[in-house]
Amino acid sequence: MRHQIHDLLAPLPGTARQIHSFHFGPTQAKGKIYIQSSLHADEMPGMLVAWHLKLRLAELEAAGRLRSEIVLVPVANPIGLEQVLMDVPLGRYELESGQNFNRWFVDLGEEVASEIEGQLNDDPQHNLELIRSSLRNALARQTASTQLQSQRLTLQTLACDADMVLDLHCDFEAVAHLYTTPEAWPQVEPLARYIGAEASLLATDSGGHSFDECFTLVWWQMQERFGEHFNIPLGSFSVTVELRGQGDVNHPLASRDCQALIDYLVHFGAIEGQAPPLPELPYPATPLAAVEPVATPVGGLLVYSVLPGEYLAEGQLIAEIIDPIGDRVTPVHCANAGLLYARSTRRMATAGMVIAHVAGLEAYRTGYLLSP
Repeated sequence: MRHQIHDLLAPLPGTARQIHSFHFGPTQAKGKIYIQSSLHADEMPGMLVAWHLKLRLAELEAAGRLRSEIVLVPVANPIGLEQVLMDVPLGRYELESGQNFNRWFVDLGEEVASEIEGQLNDDPQHNLELIRSSLRNALARQTASTQLQSQRLTLQTLACDADMVLDLHCDFEAVAHLYTTPEAWPQVEPLARYIGAEASLLATDSGGHSFDECFTLVWWQMQERFGEHFNIPLGSFSVTVELRGQGDVNHPLASRDCQALIDYLVHFGAIEGQAPPLPELPYPATPLAAVEPVATPVGGLLVYSVLPGEYLAEGQLIAEIIDPIGDRVTPVHCANAGLLYARSTRRMATAGMVIAHVAGLEAYRTGYLLSP
């Protein structure tokens, strides 16, 4: 294992932060896997899974079973990790800018396309290496003027040439689920089975240029621009893995999730061994555009009627909003049938607040598809 330390741009003297990456695998590795956790710094399940994974990878490396380089970043957001206000962690948004830590990674598709045009040929391996080299160079030319930009560039540079990118997150109260692209789904489906994903949500471009999509979009853009004339492979695929809810931080779950990731990497060929049989897929993959964000029209005490993991009928009651002063009780129903895979942890709702997400089957939304 190699431990690398990446200094971030310090916003003020004496306030420097760092990203720590752990690199496992042989010198002449066949491919590269990148795994990070807690980019939203108040989401801890992935960090515990990453710690378990770090110990397991060290054992597998010592046993000579690693075929690929595996890069692990257990703490992907030291900026957000320090943001605690009066005992409340605020790890989703940077307080200085108000920006979501998992949005607006740099889009280099046009720059890469302009650089490689005229150098592509009929060899897909040549084209893959050319695009990766151009992407690395484009990132190296970027300069950060803020600490947040520095953190984004560091993470993007560490992962830009990986075959697979796994970004470990969680929701508020949720069952295990994941986000990826339709193009990557054939490769990701075994992961969904091993991890027990009760919802798998697919979108090529969800609109926010999040960490996972900043890689897949580059390859999709190259295929769209040059695919008619040249063989452009899908050089990287990314998955946001949502490890249930924020409170699900315990060793039994983390150990199970760690083993699921190991099984998937064995199945993928990054680790030598015999992968266990694939479990049944709990719920079919569905479009992210079919997800219904269920909002309440009024504010008040939020009392749920259903749990994450329940399949809801069209129009089913999800919760009641109670006004404890005027005694008004407002029912909130889902409009569409689907799986309720996540809900809010808050129990005092504000008017217009999204209280739950339901994974339906038929796409009906367009444009920006992500949560704020």
